[in-house]
Amino acid sequence: MSFESLLAKKTRTFLSMLGIIIGVATVIAVFAVGRGAQESVNAQFQNLSANSILIMPNRGRGFTSSSKLKTADAQLLLSADHIASATGAIQGNSTVSYGSTDKSYGVIGVDQNFITLSNLTVADGREIAASDIEEKAMVAVIGQTVATDLFAGQPAVGSTITVGSKKLEIIGVLEKLGSRIGMISVDEAVIIPSSTAEKSVLGDRGQIMIMTTVDNVDNTGLATTSITAILRNEHKLKANQEDDFRIMDAGSMVAAAQASAKTLATLLTAIAAITLLVSGIGIMNVMFVTVAERTKEIGIAKAIGGKRSDILLQFLLESIILSMAGGIIGMIIGQVAIPIISYFNLMTMASSTTGPILGFTFSVLVGIFFGFYPAFKASRLDPVDALRSE
Repeated sequence: MSFESLLAKKTRTFLSMLGIIIGVATVIAVFAVGRGAQESVNAQFQNLSANSILIMPNRGRGFTSSSKLKTADAQLLLSADHIASATGAIQGNSTVSYGSTDKSYGVIGVDQNFITLSNLTVADGREIAASDIEEKAMVAVIGQTVATDLFAGQPAVGSTITVGSKKLEIIGVLEKLGSRIGMISVDEAVIIPSSTAEKSVLGDRGQIMIMTTVDNVDNTGLATTSITAILRNEHKLKANQEDDFRIMDAGSMVAAAQASAKTLATLLTAIAAITLLVSGIGIMNVMFVTVAERTKEIGIAKAIGGKRSDILLQFLLESIILSMAGGIIGMIIGQVAIPIISYFNLMTMASSTTGPILGFTFSVLVGIFFGFYPAFKASRLDPVDALRSE
């Protein structure tokens, strides 16, 4: 009888389910976005060990002069307390051409230690050498995506590409990693000597970054103090001048990024919960209207021996069926949307079992909670009054 009642009013049934469908799909999308953000954070920082310290220029509001930080400062920091290694890089973007193909990629100018300290692996060819830095050599190591886009599976080492307006010889190809250095994907990067980047390719457009590692993670504070003193002295900063660089340790960066991802997920979860609650109120309103329309039917059912529990169960089942059907459709839509959105790179999303389970469970609870009172009211109707209603 519950199914027959719902099928008799198909349009109303669909509109009642629509809120649940949207709510459940939103819950699934929320957890997919949250997990995608978490994976993005992990990918961005996976090349940093827990004892890494990054130094970057301090530019922006409140800093009238440009930062004096340069990649060569990395060698100075080797003398800092508790610093085990240091490497410098300069990042930017540029058009890369080969034959008739033109694409924009990230460009990273590095020293001879960068590839090793960043846990990168050269699959073909060789790394950037110290002699390349000294000679400002016009050479490059490219990521797998760059190699595929420009050479379509053909050998890349030994070929010449144009980066900006400069011709560079490819000396190596990196293994596919799927990680990032700063904001640049390693697979979509062209890695060149830092001296070449600063003089010929990026110049002032590049973002300087120095990565150091401490001998023990417990010495991060002492190392940071020593780095600050060395760089302030090298940049000839007066006592009343603020640092023209900023220092960030890997632990605090990862924690801050993960906190931001969790905040975003919490906010979106709240929005999804509100959507489900509103849809529950919609179901309750529909059930009240249904009870009012079928008052005489309820009276007849009671007159021929129907119990209160029968009436309660019938109307409660209608509400539960609405929420369950809406929940299932919402799960399907939410799960199908994730690969589609990811395919078009509209947003970073990753499938999660938590989203569908929580979304469906919540939709059923909404149906039970908001459907109970109208069903209870229907079960309490007096059969004589119900039969006399018009």
